[in-house]
Amino acid sequence: MSDLLNYLVQHDENFRRARLPALYSDFRSQRTLNPDGFAANVAAWKRGLYSAALTGHIPSESPMQNHLILDLNNDSLLRSLESKQFGRPLALGTVLQEAVANREILPLQHFLKAKESIYYRSWGSLPWFVVSWGLKQAGIGAPGENLPKGQFVVLQNLDPVVKAFSQATTNRTSPFERVFSKSHFQRTFAEGLLENNQRLSETDLDVLLRFLSRDKNILATDGNTVKIRNPSQADDAAITEEDSAIASLKELMEDLTRQIEVLSRRIDELNVAAQDAVRRKNTIAARAALKSKKLAETNLSRRHTTLSQLENVAAKIEQAADNVQLVKVMQSSTGALRSLNAQVGGADKVDEVLGNLREQMGEVDEVGNIIAEAGPAATVDEAEVDAEFEAMQVEENKKEEEAERTKREAQKEKEAEETRRKLAQLERLGPLPVPGQAEEKEARPITPVTATANNLEEMHIEKDNVGEESAQVAV
Repeated sequence: MSDLLNYLVQHDENFRRARLPALYSDFRSQRTLNPDGFAANVAAWKRGLYSAALTGHIPSESPMQNHLILDLNNDSLLRSLESKQFGRPLALGTVLQEAVANREILPLQHFLKAKESIYYRSWGSLPWFVVSWGLKQAGIGAPGENLPKGQFVVLQNLDPVVKAFSQATTNRTSPFERVFSKSHFQRTFAEGLLENNQRLSETDLDVLLRFLSRDKNILATDGNTVKIRNPSQADDAAITEEDSAIASLKELMEDLTRQIEVLSRRIDELNVAAQDAVRRKNTIAARAALKSKKLAETNLSRRHTTLSQLENVAAKIEQAADNVQLVKVMQSSTGALRSLNAQVGGADKVDEVLGNLREQMGEVDEVGNIIAEAGPAATVDEAEVDAEFEAMQVEENKKEEEAERTKREAQKEKEAEETRRKLAQLERLGPLPVPGQAEEKEARPITPVTATANNLEEMHIEKDNVGEESAQVAV
């Protein structure tokens, strides 16, 4: 399986293996027998080829891979799609003829030289089936089904690149940042607009530049200078002498920067060569390397001086451009203030308006005073207010006294309950022994009389055993 076919199978669900026999077959007859199937196969091929072109999988004769262009000058596309199992796609010519007829792909030279926007609809932009029907009615018949020849711009692939370009240039606000020479523009934006760090070819950049200037009105160019237009300025569509000067200055600064990098590397290399020659005891080579190093250092110093001067000029240009914008804003602000002051009518008119306002407000106050004097006066009996206030105060005092009394009673009840609980605990514990009584009882001699006396003393401790104790005493 070729690289292109392998890419389509892995990245496009329409090219799953079960669909490959249908896509590689000659489905041209389905145009009338099965229009839906024909349209599905054509759409699958177009979507797959456009995606493969954008990601750089379509073969190209250019030294660099094109991403916005289909190269159909030879059979390289058919060969790259050839499969041992299915052969070559038999209806690929029909697919690409449909794309040309629907203006989805345009011949490269026609795209670059066209004056009108590609969005302008003319007879040539009619859908293919309408054109085909008209040709058949005229007895001419449909166009050939062979693969079209030449290079064709894929319009669908321009949209993501334009979106990436807009995002990349959002922060370029000053005039100095938005102006480039054509070569500087190509070097600046060749990378970063495609996924996976792919690089736009020179032809891709020519197509992008033409599309952004003619069809999107994002850029302005005269063929040598490129300017990113400011949407807020209507007069920013033409390249001025100032723009050309800025572009030339930036181009020269970039060239000097590259020369400085080259000379810096050259000096490092010569220094290493001189050291190596010294280690090898090669005096002639060492002196020659040091002499070349000194010349390179002199040139590097001159380049740095020139670059510094150019950077100073660039800073002055940016400052002057900012001043121009500031003056324009101040001029427009002055006109706005003049217009607003004219609408106000000047200080005399304002004073007159305020005088009339004060006069009308005075009349309103006078009318209000007259109405207040004519109407009944609203009087309030202070005695009734005091009596009602005292009654409300007495009622509030009663409520407070009742709440306080209820609180005291609840506290007394709580204390009484606590006292009863403690007494009950004491009764369960029994009476406490009298100090010295136990020792006295133990000291008595145990005789019948003393035993009887002891029993009599203990009779009040256990009330339930009174009868039993009495019986013992009797015995």
